[in-house]
Amino acid sequence: MIDVSAHLGPFAFRRLRHSTPSGLLALMDRKRIDKAVVGSAAAIAYRNSQAGNEDLAAEVKPHRDRLIPFAVLNPAYAGWEDDLKICHESYGMKGLRLYPRWHNYRLADPPCLELVRVAAERGLLVSIPIRVEDRRQGSWLADIPDVGHDEIATLVKSVPRAKFIVANGNGFAGSPLGKANNGLPPNYVIDLARLSAEGGNEIGQLLASLGEDRVVFGSGMPFQYPDPALLNFDLLDAPEKVKERIRHGNAARLLGI
Repeated sequence: MIDVSAHLGPFAFRRLRHSTPSGLLALMDRKRIDKAVVGSAAAIAYRNSQAGNEDLAAEVKPHRDRLIPFAVLNPAYAGWEDDLKICHESYGMKGLRLYPRWHNYRLADPPCLELVRVAAERGLLVSIPIRVEDRRQGSWLADIPDVGHDEIATLVKSVPRAKFIVANGNGFAGSPLGKANNGLPPNYVIDLARLSAEGGNEIGQLLASLGEDRVVFGSGMPFQYPDPALLNFDLLDAPEKVKERIRHGNAARLLGI
């Protein structure tokens, strides 16, 4: 199993359990998660996110067989071009994560579009977490809203050569991102970290509307425990070959592993 939406390192506003490489790997072992895409939790709130990327590169170096690093980059911060080059060429990172609400920009802003275009030219994936944590649990110092589905849809349409992971969201069935024949290029996948296989069965709806190659496993750990995502995956009423694609195949194809 490959988890596309995990994190490492400290977070500015609360202590995270399992935030060290040894802690995260131990949690992964208990939950039978083989590999995880990880980004720096510290970089989410850093003014200069590259410091978090530097720490992340050092932390995952002994564990590259299981931990796959993504850079956290802020296109509104000067020097992102050099940071992207270092993260890709020196650190071997396979993608990047964007936090537009935390870093105070919009996905349609010219610097963000340029960053995504350059990432696409380098063959890097672009992950967009819709949220980091529930606003009801957040600090009074940082009331951060979710990234809007329509804003993400505009970006994936604006840069069709890029490949996107839309992470830690829900409600896709009612948005352009989750509808069949939505006029968007098939250049994005959606992780199931906050999706349900019961009730409205949003996972099943996405499989029907987007196809079995467009849903991947993600948990959001250690901000969230992986158990809800694992339970919804287990409850999903789908053929084993489809579940295998969600469990591993789709993410492995995107990551080139």
